Amino acid sequence: MLRSLYRSTAIRLIAPLGLAFLVFLLLAGFAAYLLIQGELDGRMRQQLEQTFAVITQSYAESDLTDLTELVRSHAAANPRDQRVFFLRDGNGLKLAGNIDQAPGGTGWSVVPGAALGLDADDSYQIYSGSAADTELTVGASFEESDAVGAIVRNILGLAGLAFTVLVVIAGLLIAVRGQRRINGIASTMDRVGRGELASRIPLRANHDDLDDLSVQINQALDRLASLVEGMRQVSVDIAHDLKTPLNRLSFTVQNAIDDDEAGKPIAGLLQQAQEESRQINTTFNALLRIAQIESGARRARFKPIAIEPVLETLFDAYEEVAREQEQELVFNAAPLPHIIGDRDLLTQMFANLIENAIRHCPRGTRITLASVVEPDKAFSITVSDTGPGIPAAERDRVFQRLYRLDKSRSTPGHGLGLSLVKAIADLHGASIDIGDNNPGLRIAVRFVAQLAMSAAP
Repeated sequence: MLRSLYRSTAIRLIAPLGLAFLVFLLLAGFAAYLLIQGELDGRMRQQLEQTFAVITQSYAESDLTDLTELVRSHAAANPRDQRVFFLRDGNGLKLAGNIDQAPGGTGWSVVPGAALGLDADDSYQIYSGSAADTELTVGASFEESDAVGAIVRNILGLAGLAFTVLVVIAGLLIAVRGQRRINGIASTMDRVGRGELASRIPLRANHDDLDDLSVQINQALDRLASLVEGMRQVSVDIAHDLKTPLNRLSFTVQNAIDDDEAGKPIAGLLQQAQEESRQINTTFNALLRIAQIESGARRARFKPIAIEPVLETLFDAYEEVAREQEQELVFNAAPLPHIIGDRDLLTQMFANLIENAIRHCPRGTRITLASVVEPDKAFSITVSDTGPGIPAAERDRVFQRLYRLDKSRSTPGHGLGLSLVKAIADLHGASIDIGDNNPGLRIAVRFVAQLAMSAAP
């Protein structure tokens, strides 16, 4: 548990962030400490300067006795461990003061208590200057400023310690909470890896980034489950739909063997076997083509193409076929923008839709190939007919591989035409809408605006 927390992203993010804040706190505290110490030292110097000025300006000129008494009174009024005073004559002899000695020279200096003849360990800020024919020294202990500095240092230390403890506690809480959710995601993915495709990551109501990630993973798992179910269904459908032709092929081959042994002609049976094998091969080729399209491999062949000439070519090709079936094929096309796509696949997609309409509609049916440009520059290409249509309950299933309506099982085909249409549309980012034509069926392939290029010249 501790190792997983140490390796968790939350801890690795919070640790440097907390350290940065701690360093900032210490630097800010140190700067504040220096400012406070500087302010206290400045005030101490100002007070010493004022005391020196009061003493030197409060005695009559050349009145050494008056000056001596002033120094004695100030020395008596202040304990020598707080304030020190020292007055000596020109020969260096002590005249007054509460210390026994003082360093020579004038101006500011910091001296230890021992240099002033004191037993205290404190240091002193002293100021020395001339007063008449004497030298006056006044000073103050750093004890008060040191005490304030110690308080500031203690406060900073406690604040840093408290901040560190809070960061550690907050980091652990966040890491534990995040690790539980990550463990939940890992557990779900582990179950999915063992084949439990219905497993999903539980979501929370706070809609944070982990929730967003979980939603995306759940959506991916939904698609995965759908694909696996689709593959399973395809396997079942292939086994079901190819079982009959394979049985017929086996039966035909066996009959040919028996007739050959009996000396009967077998050319007709061999032709039947060839036709059955050709139909099976066609089915497998269609399945492989759909798989290739769904893999996106054909996207490398995309280029700008004009869709109108494709529709015109298909109309010219199938108009006579429809007339032979005593049907009418009509073409109503609006000017369309160029799109990015694969010309061969788009041609096959619309050819499949037209062929389906011709194959499954009775005589006298009117089949319309039309295109419409929408206000948002998207456009739709529709194939509609006035035939029997498809029941509403069956419409979503006609795009499944090998699925055929009951009424269509007596007609030639392998149930992959609309599956191929769906695969090509998905490859081009187009959507398919299937609905009533009142009467008949209407299938519309809608291309989104971002696939549309500048209008054809």
